[in-house]
Amino acid sequence: MDRILFGDNQFFGINHMSEEKARAQSIKFQDDDAIMAVLDAAYDEGIHTFMCTTHERVAAICDRVRASPEHYRHFQFYPCMPYAHKYANAVTEHGMLEALRQFLPDSGRVSAIFKGGMSIAKKDVEGLAQLLIDAEMKMFHELRTPVIFLQNVVTDLLLGMGMHDALRMFAEHIKARYHAEPGFITMNLPRLLDALEQLGINNPIVCANINKIGFRMSGGTALYEEAIATRRCRPVAMSVFASGALAPREALRYVCAQKNIGSIVFGASSRHNIAETKRLIDELSDSRLLPERAC
Repeated sequence: MDRILFGDNQFFGINHMSEEKARAQSIKFQDDDAIMAVLDAAYDEGIHTFMCTTHERVAAICDRVRASPEHYRHFQFYPCMPYAHKYANAVTEHGMLEALRQFLPDSGRVSAIFKGGMSIAKKDVEGLAQLLIDAEMKMFHELRTPVIFLQNVVTDLLLGMGMHDALRMFAEHIKARYHAEPGFITMNLPRLLDALEQLGINNPIVCANINKIGFRMSGGTALYEEAIATRRCRPVAMSVFASGALAPREALRYVCAQKNIGSIVFGASSRHNIAETKRLIDELSDSRLLPERAC
């Protein structure tokens, strides 16, 4: 995995600290050209991995990357699914069955589910889940997707309900169908690692909020630091700036000090911020290797 990943929250008006900033970002990026300009800036800075939700507008980004294969020959996506809002809105507007009908591909298996009603669907939960994953992945056809993540809204729901076997289903389907590595996003890293270890999912890719002030880190920084230092996993740090509560150098110094963190994902809206963040990560990642210049 690359050391630096580029995220997409800023493109779709997501800011966990400020609704005003979220609205401003949503307006700024209402045009696909504005999104591509920022992605191109990140690409020019040597950031080649776009960790993105399966928001419907990502399909247009995929189309543009597919249209210029030589230019984007190093570009890769890390899809994060499901994009929960589109499912929630569809269920609210159309009901459960009609929402499923909208998102699932037209196939004999799906027709059987709707012909027999939800009773059949309940008996084929794994098959239904696989179809939903395939529907989410359709926009990425012919593109590089070496890691595919399960979003925290589902990961943590399954953890809370004790439905750990569904995590196994996701991992197995991602490996078998897409020859990719499964990743899991969570707001409770220690508990997720316990569950994955019990399932026999070894050295998993896990993405979680990791920041100096414990912002959205269930259990607190001490538990996370222990898990990162002692558990066999490949952590990806997100929300490293705690949605703007931390200054960049302070935030990244803390994250770089956690030596087992392999990747850092961040979002930015301008070339200057992208370049400066990458420079800091490179600087602090190098300095942690030197005892006299500890992070």
